[in-house]
Amino acid sequence: MEKEQKQAIKELAELLHENNLSEIDYEANGVHIRVVGPKQEIATIPQPALPAVTANNPVPVVHEDKAVVKTDNHLVSPMVGIVYLAKDPSSPDFVKVGDNVSVGQTICLIEAMKTFNPIKATKSGKISAVLVESGSPVEYNQPLFSLE
Repeated sequence: MEKEQKQAIKELAELLHENNLSEIDYEANGVHIRVVGPKQEIATIPQPALPAVTANNPVPVVHEDKAVVKTDNHLVSPMVGIVYLAKDPSSPDFVKVGDNVSVGQTICLIEAMKTFNPIKATKSGKISAVLVESGSPVEYNQPLFSLE
């Protein structure tokens, strides 16, 4: 190996280390040099096991205040997106506190991937609280409305 090639390898190895690269390729005058650094381990964080979801064991939802809320007396979001309580800003909300809702009734819209999805009530009851603000992001299974 020529002195120039050894020097090029040394410089490439230094660049690899200085810039925290995993590999570097260099080609000039018909010479191809590839320097590969040591394999780096990726740290993983163990995830807690999730409880089984059944009809008798609804998924508990944790809010920012860390209180666990049972979803059995709530209408929950079936998807991730942005919630809208009315059809448009000038329209009244689909439902409000005190309204009775029935299964299949539209209760809000959730925008996901630039599509507005009508969200239907999955339970009948009287709305006792609106738990989200129009225009706010919602997560899957997040309570939207409380029912009496």
